Amino acid sequence: MKFRKLGNTGVKLSAIGLGCMGMSMAYGDTDDHESLATLEKSIDLGINFWDTSDAYGNGKNEELLSKVLVPNRSKIFLATKFGFRFRDGIASPANAMIDGSPEWMKQAIDLSLQRLKTDVIDLYYLHRVDKNIPIEESIGAMADLVKEGKVRYLGLSEASPSTIKRANEVHPIAALQSEYSLLTRDVEGSILNTTRDLGIALVPYSPLSRGLMTNMINAENLAVASDLRKSFPRFQGESFQNNLKLADQFAALAHEKNCTAAQLAIAWVLAQGEDIIPIPGTKRQKYLIENVKALEVSLNESELNEIEKLVKQYPISGERYGEGFMSQVIDK
Repeated sequence: MKFRKLGNTGVKLSAIGLGCMGMSMAYGDTDDHESLATLEKSIDLGINFWDTSDAYGNGKNEELLSKVLVPNRSKIFLATKFGFRFRDGIASPANAMIDGSPEWMKQAIDLSLQRLKTDVIDLYYLHRVDKNIPIEESIGAMADLVKEGKVRYLGLSEASPSTIKRANEVHPIAALQSEYSLLTRDVEGSILNTTRDLGIALVPYSPLSRGLMTNMINAENLAVASDLRKSFPRFQGESFQNNLKLADQFAALAHEKNCTAAQLAIAWVLAQGEDIIPIPGTKRQKYLIENVKALEVSLNESELNEIEKLVKQYPISGERYGEGFMSQVIDK
């Protein structure tokens, strides 16, 4: 396993972490037995960075992780999040609301600690910026958790440069988690410049563009009722057809390089900087093993230019979320 530093913290994390959301929601049917085996396998492979949230399955994902976390606590740098709540306790996109208030945080942290069966969270994120709560108020309350010993480091997710700067003035921010992949480049420019100026690590989620860049997604395998992707514009109509063509051509490049499309996509994200620690999500051991092997794929300048040229041939089509979700990730 290769390792990268978590911002200015001095903590060394596996260069690829494990995103755990799909084990409990969003991408089709779940299989707890296979998910637990995948968590065990991640430790065997040297992954020491797990990512979850209290919103994933409305706490079910944290409970699932605890079964492997408890006997392996010293081996895992654990990240979870707060900031989403569900109306009437029903975990669905339609019921989701953002709450970054200190009052909710005090409840959320204790519930997460209980579900995870641990006494401290290594990295605690504000899952989304609450536009009704000053960021100073949210981060100030989170900083109190550090003083209390419930949390070691603080993070933000999908935050703008100004929000990142304001938050960092209240308490050092260790990581920014935002979507980043060949199809989602929003962080490039001012956001990435800000994190680098402040010594904050970037933790990209969905580095495989929600599976699109694996070249294994089609309309048939999205038909499962519990797969949220079919509601996203990138997976619909002409946008989907364009993106499938890009994925197919990208897979051909990967074949020439003797790796899979997934490995090439992760390698591309890794190549964007040593301060970047992607967390590709999976609930299956075979894909976990495949993802980790991306660390063996190196890309030279010519190959990176070839990838950029290909992306320009098939301009990225469709928003990454539907309108409701997009309103939650646009932090101005």
